[in-house]
Amino acid sequence: MIMDHYDVVVIGGGPGGYVAAIRCAQLGLETACIDAWLDEDNTPALGGTCLNVGCIPSKALLDTSHHYHRLQHEFAGHGINVKGASLDIKQMMARKDEVVKSLTGGVAALFAKNKVTWLQGYGKLLGESQVEFTPHTKGKKKPKAEALEADNIIIATGSVPATVDALPVDGNRIVDSTGALSFTEVPKRLAVIGGGVIGLELGSVWSRLGSEVSVLIRRDEFLPTVDRHLANAALKELTEQGVDIRLATKTKAAKATSRQVVVTIEDNNGEQDVKFDKVLVATGRSPNTENLNAEAAGLELDERGFIVVDELCRTNLPGVYAVGDVVRGPMLAHKASEEGVAVAEHIAGEFSHINYATIPWVIYTWPEIAWVGKTSQELKKSGVDFKEGVFPFKANGRARAMGDMSGLVKIIADAQDDTILGVHIIGPSASEMIAEAVLAMEFSASSEDLARTIHAHPTLSEAMHEAALGVEKRSLHI
Repeated sequence: MIMDHYDVVVIGGGPGGYVAAIRCAQLGLETACIDAWLDEDNTPALGGTCLNVGCIPSKALLDTSHHYHRLQHEFAGHGINVKGASLDIKQMMARKDEVVKSLTGGVAALFAKNKVTWLQGYGKLLGESQVEFTPHTKGKKKPKAEALEADNIIIATGSVPATVDALPVDGNRIVDSTGALSFTEVPKRLAVIGGGVIGLELGSVWSRLGSEVSVLIRRDEFLPTVDRHLANAALKELTEQGVDIRLATKTKAAKATSRQVVVTIEDNNGEQDVKFDKVLVATGRSPNTENLNAEAAGLELDERGFIVVDELCRTNLPGVYAVGDVVRGPMLAHKASEEGVAVAEHIAGEFSHINYATIPWVIYTWPEIAWVGKTSQELKKSGVDFKEGVFPFKANGRARAMGDMSGLVKIIADAQDDTILGVHIIGPSASEMIAEAVLAMEFSASSEDLARTIHAHPTLSEAMHEAALGVEKRSLHI
């Protein structure tokens, strides 16, 4: 039998997979991308978790909830008085869905523009140069699998919500992140199990819309991987906003009825039952490698199910690469995309490189939290001598004019040569401001370089300038 042949077959159409496919095609490689995603209408859609039920819809809801919260609590301070304002959940969700469809449709258009073959269905490895593709079919017709030949294979199947036996997700009372993006009404009481990025962001959405949100965190430290300055400030801000954050609280079980969920927790007061209307299980994500046929194909996985790769994302199988959430490193869409580009360029014989030390992180609560590089606690633990500058947004003219004065900018530099080692921001538009820090670190800038860079006035970015000045104890406005 003659098989279809491609220079590259990508398995997975999320931010790692679709970007890799487009870049391969741009470089003149005949490329196919197999993607299994079906939207709620059972229609194939590109973009993976990020575009369909992750980054994009959550940000749409975060923005809506932020507008509503400001209308309820902040606009009066600006002299804007609105009476009779109400929340239309149906319209909010319709807007979210439209944002998603416009972007997933945009990816499909990019595939057509770049002549990427979109194969709608399931893909798995048959060997180092073959992939099995099983297309979606409608009705009772049994799908027929076919084998594809590929000189190179890129696995980008992403991740799935981690499951906990004691917290059985039913899609109604007990939900994962996907379910929390589609509530038809604001739950009176919402429990969020897990204090990571997903839990805090979705908890923030429903808290701003009026839900009594309790975040149950097993650890006794809030956001342990975040710089302590930011983590402590975030804990204070979220608590003041009304989010009930419970540290050192173990969730032992959750039992749903038709009306509520009884959650059994254990904290310093012992074991107790607490009642909620909804429970969001946000205990992390796991690599989506279960249906790849990894063992039979000889693909090496680690003990947690991640695909083992080297610095160029090469697996143990010749010509087989893996990127994104299925490999080591942070589960971030932009990290997956950069790995996809790097692999495509490597396959095409070009130089490729990823600087994992300058990958930015963002938590889209309000105020936003963003950082790049090392935290002060990491540097202390490793014995690196450093200096730091901190500048609060309450001393920034633009932040005060906006009425968003919470948070700070912190810059950490090497005590010997002044090279910037880390930048940490909590405050308005932190997700946008962090890009300046990433660029500075990519060019091995010093805090002096930032301090001598002219920043427009009045802007939020002046807080970055002042923090850089503060490294040498010469901030001008505090």
